[in-house]
Amino acid sequence: MSNEASELKARHERLKLLYQVSNVIHSTLDPQEALQLILREAVRLMRAASGSVALINPTSGLLEIQASRGLPADAAKFKLRIGTGITGWVARMGKPACVGDVTQDPRYVMLRPEVRSELAVPLEVRGEVRGVINVDSDRLNAFSAEDQELLEELALQAAKVIQNTWLYEQLRLKARLFESLASVSRVINSTLNMDDALSAITHEACVLMRAKMCSLMLLDESREWLDLRASYGAGRAYIGKPRLSAGESLLGVVVRRQKPLQVENVQVSTRYQNVEVARQEGLVSLLSLPLIFAGQTIGALNVYTGQPYHFSNEEVNILSALAELSAIAIEKARLYERIVDVEEQLRQNEKLSVLGLLAAEVAHEIRNPLTVMKMLYHSLNLDFPASDPRAKDARIIDEKIEHLNKIVEHILDFARTAEPNFAPVDLNQLIDELGLLVRHKLKNQNVELVRKLEKDLRPIMGDATQLEQAFLNLILNAAEAMPKGGTLTIASRMDSASQRRGEPVQVVVEFKDTGKGMPEEQRQRAFKSMLHTTKPKGTGLGLAIVGRIVESHGGHVSIKTFHGRGTTMSVVLPAR
Repeated sequence: MSNEASELKARHERLKLLYQVSNVIHSTLDPQEALQLILREAVRLMRAASGSVALINPTSGLLEIQASRGLPADAAKFKLRIGTGITGWVARMGKPACVGDVTQDPRYVMLRPEVRSELAVPLEVRGEVRGVINVDSDRLNAFSAEDQELLEELALQAAKVIQNTWLYEQLRLKARLFESLASVSRVINSTLNMDDALSAITHEACVLMRAKMCSLMLLDESREWLDLRASYGAGRAYIGKPRLSAGESLLGVVVRRQKPLQVENVQVSTRYQNVEVARQEGLVSLLSLPLIFAGQTIGALNVYTGQPYHFSNEEVNILSALAELSAIAIEKARLYERIVDVEEQLRQNEKLSVLGLLAAEVAHEIRNPLTVMKMLYHSLNLDFPASDPRAKDARIIDEKIEHLNKIVEHILDFARTAEPNFAPVDLNQLIDELGLLVRHKLKNQNVELVRKLEKDLRPIMGDATQLEQAFLNLILNAAEAMPKGGTLTIASRMDSASQRRGEPVQVVVEFKDTGKGMPEEQRQRAFKSMLHTTKPKGTGLGLAIVGRIVESHGGHVSIKTFHGRGTTMSVVLPAR
C-alpha cells in the first residue's frame, strides 16, 4: 500500500506541477514569449542545465532554435536537418528520445561540451510534428521514465499554446495588414499625378511590409521592356541599373504569367539579372507581384527585404490586393493626364474657333466701309489723261481697293461657320460626359458640380460636337464667375409651358452659378458682337460662340442674373 500511496502522491505532484505550468504558459498570446515560458518551465521541471525549443521552418524544412536556455549565445543561429542529431531523429520519427550518455550515442550533435544526458520529445500540432522540446543535463542518466512522461504531458500543453499563439499572430498580422492596406488605398488613390501616384505606391508598400526597398516597373509602349518608374529605399546602383527585357528577365516572368514570384536570396539566384546590384544594395529576399488592369499586365511591384525572409500566404494576398489597387491608381492617373490633355485640346480648338469667328466679324466690319469707299471712288470718275501722273495713282488705288475686297472675301469664306451635322443627341449623356471632363478643373477651383437631369429627357436633333463646345463654354464661363469657389448646377427638363401652349416641344438646359452676377450692359451684349465686349477679364468671345451654335440649332439662349446671387444661362432647343 505504501508503494501505491507513493506513486499516487508522485502522480498528484506531477499533475499539480502540470496545472501550474499550464497556467503559466497560457498567460500570453505572444508567440516568442510563449516559447520562452514553455522552455523555462520544462528546464525547471526536469531540473535540467540547458534546453531548447526547435521548430521546423516550413520553407527550408530545417529545425531552427526559436528559444534556448543555458546554451551559447550563438545557438539561435544553429540549424539542423530533420533526421540529424537526437533532436532531428525525434522530429523525423515523432517519438521521444531519452539518452543517458550522449557520448555513446552517434546521433548526438554537441552544442555545449558539458552535456552528458539528453531528453527530447516531439511537439505535435494537429497530429503533425512541428518541432521538438529538448532538455540537457550535465549528469549521466539524469532523466527518468517519469520525467519523460511529464515532459510529454508538457509538450501536449505546449502544442496547444503554440497553436493558439500562431493563430492569434496570424489574425493580428491580418488585422495589421488590412488596416495598413486601407490606409495605403486612401493614400495612393488621393493623388492624380502619375509620378506622385507611383511614389506613393512604393513608399506605402515598403512601410506596409517593413521592407528594405520597394520598386515599381511599368511596361513601355512596345511591351518589350520594363522601365523603373519609382522606388523607395533604393540606392544609386539600383536606380542606375539597365532596363529589363520583359521576355528574358525574371521579373518579365511575373508580367507574362500574371502570378506573384518569390526569390529567397537574389544575391545568389542564377535567375536574377542584377546580382551585383543586389549585393551592393544589401537586397536579399524578393516578392514580385504583377500589376494587372482590365486583364492586362501593365508592370510589376517588387518588395525586397534586407534579411532572408519568406512571405506568408496572407502577406502575398495582401500585397496582391495592394498591387490591384495600385494598377487602378496608375490607370486613373493616366486617364487624368489624358483628360487634362483633351481639355487643353478643347481649349485650343475653342481659341482657333474664336479666332475664326473673330476674323469673320472683323472682315465683315471692314467690308462695309470698304464697299462705300469703292463706290465713292468710282463716283468721282477720276479719268485722267494717260500722260498725267495721277492716272497711274488712280489705277493703283483702284487695284488696292479690289485687292482688299478679295482678302475680305477670302477671310469670310474661310471663317464661315460649318453647318451642323444633325443627328439624335442625348443631352443628359452629353452633360454627364462633360462633367467627367471638367470635374478636376472645377475641383481645383473649389467649384461643386450639381446635376439635376430629368429622366426620360427627349433627344434633340443636333451636332453633338458643336453642342459640347457650347456647353463647355458655359461651364467654364460659370467657373470664371466664381473665382473663390461656389456651386454650379446644371439642370435639364422638358419645357412644359411650350407644351401647354401647343407649341413644338422644347428642351431646356440651365447653367446656374453662385457668382456675383452679370452687369446689365454685359448681359445685353453677351451673345452679340465679339468686338464690343464689356467683360472685365478675357475677351467675351466664348458666349458669342454659344449664341451662334445654339442659333444654328434653331434654339435660343437667355440670361437671368441677380447681383451678388449668381447667373442662370438657359439654353432652349427644339426636341426631336
